[in-house]
Amino acid sequence: MGCGTKEPKITQLCLAAIQRLMSHEVVSEAAAGNIINMLWQLMENSLEELKLLQTVLVLLTTNTVVHDEALSKAIVLCFRLHFTKDNITNNTAAATVRQVVTVVFERVVAEDEQYKDAIDQPVAVQGNSNRRSVSTLKPCAKDAYMLFQDLCQLVNADAPYWLVGMTEMTRTFGLELLESVLNDFPQVFLQHQEFSFLLKERVCPLVIKLFSPNIKFRQGSSTSSSPAPVEKPYFPICMRLLRVVSVLIKQFYSLLVTECEIFLSLLVKFLDADKPQWLRAVAVESIHRLCVQPQLLRSFCQSYDMKQHSTKVFRDIVNALGSFIQSLFLVPSTGNTSVMPNQTGSNASGNTGSAQTNPGVLGMGGGATVLPAFEYRGTWIPILNVTVQGSAKATYLEMLDKVEPPTIPEGYAMSVAFHCLLDLVRGITTMIEGELGEAETVSQSTTETTSLPAQSSEQQDLQSVSDQTEKELVSRAVWEEMVNACWCGLLAALSLLLDASTDEAATENILKAELTMAALCGRLGLVTSRDAFITAICKGSLPPHYALTVLNNTTAALSSKSYSIQGQNVQMISPSSESHQQVVAVGQPLALQPQGTVMLTSKNIQCMRTLLNLAHCHGAVLGTSWQLVLATLQHLVWILGLKPGVGGALKPGRAVEGPSTVLTTAVMTDLPVISNILSRLFESSQYLDDVSLHHLINALCSLSLEAMDMAYGNNKEPSLFAVAKLLETGLVNMHRIEILWRPLTGHLLEVCQHPNSRMREWGAEALTSLIKAGLTFSHDPPLSQNQRLQLLLLNPLKELSNISHPDIRIKQLECVLQILQSQGDSLGPGWPLVLGVMGAIRSDQGESLIRTAFQCLQLVVTDFLPTMPCTCLQIVVEVAGSFGLHNQELNISLTSIGLLWNISDYFFQRGEIIEKELNKEEAVLQKQAEEKGVMLNRPFHPAPPFDCLWLCLYAKLGELCVDPRPAVRKSAGQTLFSTIGAHGTLLQHSTWHTVIWKVLFHLLDRVRESSTTADKEKIESGGGNILIHHSRDTAEKQWAETWVLTLAGVARIFNTRRYLLQPLGDFSQAWDVLLDHIQSAALSKNNEVSLAALKSFQEILQIVSPVRDSEKPDTPPAINVSVPVVVGTTTATSLGRSFMRTDSIGERIGRYNGSEPPVITDEIEDLNLWWAAWNSWYRIGSESTRPPITCDKLTFIPSQPFLTALIQIFPALYQHIKTGFSMDDLQKLGVILHGAVSVPISSDASPFILPSYTEAVLTSLQEAVLTALDVLQKAICVGSESMQIMYPAIFDQLLAFVEFSCKPPQYGQLETKHIANAKYNQAEWVALNYVPFAERSLEVVVDLYQKTACHKAVVTEKVLQNVIKTLRIPLSLKYSCPSESTWKLAVSSLLKVLSIGLPVARQHASSGKFDSMWPELANTFEDFLFTKSTPPDNLSIQEFQKNESIDVEVVQLISTEILPYANFIPKEFVGQIMTMLNKGSIHSQSSSFTEAEIDIRMREEFSKVCFETLLQFSFSNKVTTPQEGYISRMALSVLLKRSQDVLHRYIEDERLSGKCPLPRQQVTEIIFVLKAVSTLIDSLKKTQPENVDANTWAQVIALYPTLVECITCSSSEVCSALKEALVPFKDFMHPPASKDRQCYTL
Repeated sequence: MGCGTKEPKITQLCLAAIQRLMSHEVVSEAAAGNIINMLWQLMENSLEELKLLQTVLVLLTTNTVVHDEALSKAIVLCFRLHFTKDNITNNTAAATVRQVVTVVFERVVAEDEQYKDAIDQPVAVQGNSNRRSVSTLKPCAKDAYMLFQDLCQLVNADAPYWLVGMTEMTRTFGLELLESVLNDFPQVFLQHQEFSFLLKERVCPLVIKLFSPNIKFRQGSSTSSSPAPVEKPYFPICMRLLRVVSVLIKQFYSLLVTECEIFLSLLVKFLDADKPQWLRAVAVESIHRLCVQPQLLRSFCQSYDMKQHSTKVFRDIVNALGSFIQSLFLVPSTGNTSVMPNQTGSNASGNTGSAQTNPGVLGMGGGATVLPAFEYRGTWIPILNVTVQGSAKATYLEMLDKVEPPTIPEGYAMSVAFHCLLDLVRGITTMIEGELGEAETVSQSTTETTSLPAQSSEQQDLQSVSDQTEKELVSRAVWEEMVNACWCGLLAALSLLLDASTDEAATENILKAELTMAALCGRLGLVTSRDAFITAICKGSLPPHYALTVLNNTTAALSSKSYSIQGQNVQMISPSSESHQQVVAVGQPLALQPQGTVMLTSKNIQCMRTLLNLAHCHGAVLGTSWQLVLATLQHLVWILGLKPGVGGALKPGRAVEGPSTVLTTAVMTDLPVISNILSRLFESSQYLDDVSLHHLINALCSLSLEAMDMAYGNNKEPSLFAVAKLLETGLVNMHRIEILWRPLTGHLLEVCQHPNSRMREWGAEALTSLIKAGLTFSHDPPLSQNQRLQLLLLNPLKELSNISHPDIRIKQLECVLQILQSQGDSLGPGWPLVLGVMGAIRSDQGESLIRTAFQCLQLVVTDFLPTMPCTCLQIVVEVAGSFGLHNQELNISLTSIGLLWNISDYFFQRGEIIEKELNKEEAVLQKQAEEKGVMLNRPFHPAPPFDCLWLCLYAKLGELCVDPRPAVRKSAGQTLFSTIGAHGTLLQHSTWHTVIWKVLFHLLDRVRESSTTADKEKIESGGGNILIHHSRDTAEKQWAETWVLTLAGVARIFNTRRYLLQPLGDFSQAWDVLLDHIQSAALSKNNEVSLAALKSFQEILQIVSPVRDSEKPDTPPAINVSVPVVVGTTTATSLGRSFMRTDSIGERIGRYNGSEPPVITDEIEDLNLWWAAWNSWYRIGSESTRPPITCDKLTFIPSQPFLTALIQIFPALYQHIKTGFSMDDLQKLGVILHGAVSVPISSDASPFILPSYTEAVLTSLQEAVLTALDVLQKAICVGSESMQIMYPAIFDQLLAFVEFSCKPPQYGQLETKHIANAKYNQAEWVALNYVPFAERSLEVVVDLYQKTACHKAVVTEKVLQNVIKTLRIPLSLKYSCPSESTWKLAVSSLLKVLSIGLPVARQHASSGKFDSMWPELANTFEDFLFTKSTPPDNLSIQEFQKNESIDVEVVQLISTEILPYANFIPKEFVGQIMTMLNKGSIHSQSSSFTEAEIDIRMREEFSKVCFETLLQFSFSNKVTTPQEGYISRMALSVLLKRSQDVLHRYIEDERLSGKCPLPRQQVTEIIFVLKAVSTLIDSLKKTQPENVDANTWAQVIALYPTLVECITCSSSEVCSALKEALVPFKDFMHPPASKDRQCYTL
């Protein structure tokens, strides 16, 4: 009532009172209605408007009594007041309306609270078409519903349903109210179906309808094109609409999925370049609001992007931001549609605004601007500080009071868009990584995956998929889709911004965004996107247009996909070259042909740091993109001139080639930091999981491969980044080195093979450092218990051996040396590898290399033999042997042979231990082999393992014995035989078989082969200035020495170890082979070898076998060493060897012959051995003494010492074979003896063999031959009957030698000279003086004949005849004999032989065995007594008389030994003797003197003896047969007739010569005849008268007249002889007797 008065004062009081009442809540519903009506009237009267509003507010806020129409009336009242002319009222009313609307909705919330415990009412059907069906709503909710519905109506310019009485309404205010309700009370809409329905049916269509002018409007389009004028966008409405949309999307997205899709698409469209600037700015702000809500973005992605036929909203938003940023750079803000995004605005047609200048660009001219800004291709955009990170504080969306669109400052839109991107990235990554972390924690607790750390990788996730829940898979799909949707746009925008940024902070933010995205993609396993972001950072790190293949490929792949956003292309913008950055470094690009230099800016360095940061913090997810990261780092490191140092860390260093790197001080201070970060980056690889580590290693390897490719073909400094970092990575990951060792070392080995020396050197450095570090690292379990790892670590060291570069091998060996020095004691199973490295050095690899390797080996042999497994000893032997074979350095070879000797000593000393260990190992191997079902395969297999070790040692030494260098051969040979001699007794009995066949004979074969094929060229000097002795100046002579040494060594072993060898099954074969070797050596065309072979032959024949002669111990070995002996009587066959004790040799032999049962060898087998030796001897003899077929200067003729030795062997050999020695063998022997004696000697050797040709001595060869025959003869002498038939053969042999006195043997066609004519130093052959030899032989014959004359065989085989026949030769030659002594000896021998032989001959006269001898004897006498040879002129009378006395002796033999036994002698023979005596008795043989006879001296004494013998024989009483008497008579008559003739001729000559004296010879002859006549008469007188024929007397008397005629001669000598002849005639002076008597006497 009071208010009704409409009095202001009263009204005021009343209103105050009412307000008081209301605040005390004493107003009922009806009262409230009244109050509202009253207030309405006041309002219509425009009274107390502010008080009214206040009252309404109090009424509605203090209680909930106002409902329905009352409430609507109150609200309308406030609205009406809002539209008054009064500004204050307007504003107050607006605030009141807002508050009232809030109150209405707050009541709903309170009401819901109140009823929330009540049973839920059935939910209304969603698709309710009746807008007024609000019956289900409670009172407050109903009011709110009606209010909200009418607000929508009003904004849509329709009549309200509930707010009756509204007169006017602005859209802007309506939209603000709608926004505040939606923003403040989302739960009301979400909880109540009806409200949700309103949102869908009313709000969204309304918003879409109101947006239409903005959508259709395009800047600069001509109006004529469309029939109806296009409504211009209106800033206040547009801005409020966007706010509403923001709220709708934020709060009700889940209800309005489809509608939101439309809103979002619109938002994206508002960013188009043809929309007004303010619209774009507001749209960007709206988008920014979305970008700070990652969960919302996630929903978008789930609802749209992941659906099949839906708009890819999330992707479009990001791409739109990208395009927006791009357009800001490319098109100045003018609104001309014809300008394409990738062009600048200068060519826009019909646009005056396009040339507007940017203040920033002007600023640039005057000096660098301090403003943070983006600058790209001339477009300069400042960066404004628009918002705080992570909150979307909008500027223009809040301008609710502006009606006109504001002017947007330059750079604002760009700055907001930039922040959008950053917030978007930050939001997404934080959200996804958070969820990822949770998911991983869950999956790790459910599946106990202990294998990999929490920062799992793509593979890990795939592995545990089976255990993960469906939900997780869904989440992962969403995360992946989100990233896939946004990465392209983000990358395009960020790359562009990164390129354009001139502000360090902005750059930092961009890089951080790129880094987080890269890391996220990596964690999700999205390789392409991860690589793209990394590529962008990498490109930023490098100078513009830097040629780096890895990056270019990636970019090409990306730029080929250009992403279309509603018709607009988003292009990957490559960095522009115009950079306004400060240059901080200038360096060389890492390229094959570096063109000039490149510059690094501070931004490049900033990017590099980001890259390092990425690799350091997110290494685990980089995977294959390590390649990009590392490639870039490598190039940067190169440009900055960092070089690797110890352990792989990079240090600033000067470039080796090209212009030096220029670095500013700014970057110089950074370098150590960068270097440090780089090292830390690789150190942190120890925290990576295995897979990531592998990615890192692979990337480093492929980088290194590129560096290697680049370094091919030139010797420029290569990039060592990758190798250095591989080393660093390896060193820090030593605790799990196994997983990366193979790829790591495999690659480093490739690097080691690179032709570029620096590259190689580093590869080797890295590899050896890793191996050394690996061995010294304390692994768990330790290496000693983890053999596999140890071998794995050492394996690359071995692999290095396949590389031929010497520098690599030197490194390898130095590494080995260091390993030996530090780890030598603990190498264990690694020994074979280490030894293999030493052994892999080849001769052609240079001296220094071999020296180093050898140094290692020496260290091993001196220090480490006891520490290595015994199975490796064999390798040590092989390696030492291989050094012996190296021909680079003789001293090394010789020292290595010394090492082998030391090794053998070591085996000897520790034999027992080694043997045990080897047997154990053998058992294991045997078992394994049996399990696999294969044979155990090792050298010398059946022998026990310890013996095999020895055999390997022997085999190695054997190889060295045939080395090309004589010194090595000699040393090795001596060592081999010494070792076998000293330590051979350690071998088991059966092993000797292998020693003989596989070692010794194999060696002999090889030596023989090499010797026979050796070069005969003269070697000038022995390297350097060493002179070579002439006996070693060809390869052949040097090999000869080796052959000698080897053969002697083998023979010595056969000799000293006979007791061991003989029990072996195949000793006889071995014996044959040895003999074969001796034979081939003996027959070699080398005096030294052949002689030595015979010495060896002698050595093996001097063996006294303990079997047959157990009293005599066998010859102790030449080397005085202690030999181990088997204690007790273990038999040779026992497998296990018993305990060894070292005793002296003497003791051993004593025990062998005493306590041990001797090994019984079969006698027959033994004989076989000796016969084999005989056969060999025969072959050697027959081959060596056989004369050559052709004769030239090169003909090889055996030397005298050789032949002597050969013949000297026979007696010893014969002792063993005499029992079976047959005639056949004797024949063979004879051939050899004959041949040997026939061999001439070379003129240069003659002074040593023949002291001087005037002395007659036997050579040692000739003595040996005679000794051989002597041995035989003595053996036959005591031998059986069967042996004695050999006598004749021996005689034949000796007689053949006797012939040499007159007829030296011919040696084939060889031309020999007498020693006096031979020149000492020419290759001429000198015949020996055979006379002493022949004479000695003759003496032997006589001697032997004296012993054996009566022997049956001697008689049967006509030995006597042969002797005579042989003697006939020197006797017939007489003075022509080479030596006078010969015929004299022959005569005396003949006389001796005949004195023994003739009685035998007479004895066997009847058998006819001697029939053929008599003519031979007669001829011999004839040839000797009437020799055709003339005595030498210088023969003295005494000599002559001596010789004559010899002739007389012969005649006396005839008279005493032959003629008295004429009846036992063939008549022909007696006749021949008679004729001969006849001939001797008268000196003249012809009827007249001839020239040939002038020189003959008269042998008066001889003639006399002949005559006497003749006469004695003629008238001997023994003549019985008439025939014999006839012979005597005939002989006498011939004699007398010859005397008559001589006398007649003398008388005539005397007469004719007158005063001249006759020749001396004739005078002598006549004197001789006269003496003969007197002798004849004397003889006749002495004879019985009855034996003288009457005719003979008549002839004697008939001489008388002739004698008388000679009285006239003038020679006193003749006269005195004549006197003597005439005196005996006195006996014929008888007085004439009776007739009868006369007849008789006549």
